[in-house]
Amino acid sequence: MLTVLREATLQDAPDIVRVLRGSRLRFMPYAPPVHSESEDLHRVRHSLIPTGGVTVACSDGQVVGMLAVHHAEDAGWIDQLYVDPRHCGRGIGTQLLAFALSSLRRPVRLYTFQENACARAFYEAHGFGPIAFGDGSRNEEQCPDVLYELGERRDAV
Repeated sequence: MLTVLREATLQDAPDIVRVLRGSRLRFMPYAPPVHSESEDLHRVRHSLIPTGGVTVACSDGQVVGMLAVHHAEDAGWIDQLYVDPRHCGRGIGTQLLAFALSSLRRPVRLYTFQENACARAFYEAHGFGPIAFGDGSRNEEQCPDVLYELGERRDAV
């Protein structure tokens, strides 16, 4: 099954919310949604997509993953990377991550929850390392988090 990456459009908003919420509910039960589905849809339509940097992964015409990135002065940031739970294990997350890394300047940083063992293993397998741990007081879910960073590119030896 071919997965195609493309820039997100406003028409993708309901599918992006479906992927975000489905993934979070399945893989992060310790961090229940802090916003309603309609609030998430409003945020995706009026904030996330219009700011740019949102990519969707599509398979058979259906959105099965999403990525949101931004560029800061000191680093590139992966703000969100989610895959529909029904499509996990097919390389979609790796494809989205590779796309992010090809477009972001180093270092690349991201946050995930400390309890999210699958995400932590995924990012660590792709060369990210933890650089700071938080108590959750700076995120909406109030869950302890970890800041990851991937430094400069290194040539293979």
